[in-house]
Amino acid sequence: MYAKNIYTNISDEKLNAIKDFSADYIKYLSNSKTERLCLKESLALAKANGFKALEDYASLKAGDKVYFTNMDKNLALYVIGKNPIKDGLRILGAHIDSPRLDLKQNPLYESNGFALLDTHYYGGVKKYQWVTIPLALHGVICKKDGTIVDVNIGECETDPVVGISDLLIHLSANQMQKTADKLIEGENLDVTVGSIPLDGEEKDNVKKNVLKILNEKYGVDEEDFLSAEIEVVPAGNAREYGLDRSMIAGYGHDDRVCAYTSLRAILDSDAQDYTTCCILVDKEEIGSVGATGAQSTFFENTVAELLVKSGDTCYLSLKKAMENSKMLSSDVSAGYDPLFPEVNDSKNCAYLNNGVVFNKYTGARGKSGSNDASPEYFAWVRNAMDCNDVHFQTAELGKVDQGGGGTIAYILGNYNMNVVDAGIAVLNMHAPMEIVSKADVYETYLAYKAFLKQK
Repeated sequence: MYAKNIYTNISDEKLNAIKDFSADYIKYLSNSKTERLCLKESLALAKANGFKALEDYASLKAGDKVYFTNMDKNLALYVIGKNPIKDGLRILGAHIDSPRLDLKQNPLYESNGFALLDTHYYGGVKKYQWVTIPLALHGVICKKDGTIVDVNIGECETDPVVGISDLLIHLSANQMQKTADKLIEGENLDVTVGSIPLDGEEKDNVKKNVLKILNEKYGVDEEDFLSAEIEVVPAGNAREYGLDRSMIAGYGHDDRVCAYTSLRAILDSDAQDYTTCCILVDKEEIGSVGATGAQSTFFENTVAELLVKSGDTCYLSLKKAMENSKMLSSDVSAGYDPLFPEVNDSKNCAYLNNGVVFNKYTGARGKSGSNDASPEYFAWVRNAMDCNDVHFQTAELGKVDQGGGGTIAYILGNYNMNVVDAGIAVLNMHAPMEIVSKADVYETYLAYKAFLKQK
């Protein structure tokens, strides 16, 4: 069903399904503030649904459920199909990183009675949105003896929160003359973490008190920051949004909302003719680079391992498996905002409550960096949606010269496989609080399930 509001003549049964699915997603999002936490939540769900590590299988047959992980930031799930793997897969691919602030390697310093943490922002952010809001610290500290310490400060009701200060309006005449991109400088996104001096110390006594607290809680010292990965993210749980509770407000919808719906789609699907896959990757917000990004060989390596375990050791089979695959690049799209109508072409934009969004192409301006799916493949996808009564819409990322963005679609397209972007419309994208429609979340889950079973 193309471009139709989901709530029009909706049944009570579907309303309840939307409510229940959204409640589960809110819990998932609240517990998945970082890539590592998202992987942990996702892997736990996969194991609870019968997925096992590849080494637990002597050989593979239709119906077997296999998982792979990579560096605590990638997860690949497979349900082995009835056809040979070289015939291709049905792939749902999403990313689990989100814009945030990262602590620098030497972050802790003292200035005029305050202890602060120096940060480097990650991904595309409006820097002014990150000041004067409650923030939490999540991540790991890796010690030289091999010990890995999990850090979580700011989520429990009894925890303190941290934050970034801003200039009071009474003294901000000069600041208010700056353009929005200079209103808050990147080097001024420093997190305040303390103000009490440590007794008996004369120099950096506030900083030393913070170090004492960290040592007592986690058994670490200042040098351990060199091998730490601490992310600064908005504190608090995702919440229902709107007086009618029709939406969800939270941090990290981009792209954990598509990660969750993709994950649930494969968890709730039986074996199909083709092997089905859900792949969750990192680093999309900074170009999909590195060992855990979509450009790494992790995904290709897992397909190779499946082939070998299935008794197929031909290198050409790996190439054919990739080329014969069909994929939905599960990523969010820009939702139409009535407060900013001027950035969209109203005929070609995504509206909340109208279902899963297909972006035939993304990119910027002249389709730069875009996958641009073939019309033949898009017709196949449309048929899958209509055969399963799924609400869907099509969109572009704003007017032609307004800007744009990218996904992982082009990276998998490099294997000569058919790929199109399919996800959920989001308001406030890349802000500390993003907004999605509950109905769209559930409908996208249905869309992904329909895709996985389409022949």
